[in-house]
Amino acid sequence: MSAVNIPADSVELEGDLVLPPSVNSIVLFAHGSGSSRLSPRNRFVAQILQQHGIGTLLFDLLTRTEDQDYAMRFDIELLTERLIAATAWLQARTDSKTLPLGYFGASTGAAAALKAAAKMNTGVSAVVSRGGRPDLAGEADLSKVTAPTLLIVGGADYGVIELNQQAFALLQCKKELTLIPGATHLFEESGTLEQAAQHAANWFLKYLK
Repeated sequence: MSAVNIPADSVELEGDLVLPPSVNSIVLFAHGSGSSRLSPRNRFVAQILQQHGIGTLLFDLLTRTEDQDYAMRFDIELLTERLIAATAWLQARTDSKTLPLGYFGASTGAAAALKAAAKMNTGVSAVVSRGGRPDLAGEADLSKVTAPTLLIVGGADYGVIELNQQAFALLQCKKELTLIPGATHLFEESGTLEQAAQHAANWFLKYLK
C-alpha cells in the first residue's frame, strides 16, 4: 500500500493506493459523511477487490479542517469535484492511466460517485453504491450516467430502500438494485458486509474490462 497525496483545488487530500500484482482495473472509493479513507467497511470491501486483482484508491474527500464543517460533508458538488480531481490524478500516473476505472460510493459518497460518473461519461466503466444516497445526485445527473450501476441496500434499511428505488428508476444505464437480507444501514449484521463486498466484486469484474 502506498500513502499518496492528491492535489485538488488549493488542498492536498490523503489517500491509500493499492495496485495488486497483475492488476487489471482500479476502483476509487467515495466515503460517506463523517467517514474517511480509514472507514473499516470500505477497507474491507477494498481488500476483497484486491484479491480479484482490482486496484483500489481510498482517499479523504475533505481535509481534516474541512471535515469539521458539518455542511461541507453534505456539499455533493464539492465532493464530486474532489472525486473527479482524484480520477484525473490517477489517469496521469504511468502505473494506472491505462486501467479501466470504477467508483464505489457509500452513503453520501454514492451521490458524488454518480455525479462524477455523469460528468466523466465514458471515463468511468462501472459504479457500485453501498447503503448509498444516490437520490442526492439529482434527477438530471442520474439520467446522464452511462456506466453500469449497481445499488446495494440493506434489506432492513427502511427509508433508504425507497430512496434507492427512486434513484434506480431515473438511471438510464445498465443497472441492478440488490437487497442484502437482514442488513441495516451500516451492514453490521453477521455476513452482510461480506455479501455486499462480493456483489461489488462481481459487478466490477464483469464491467471493468
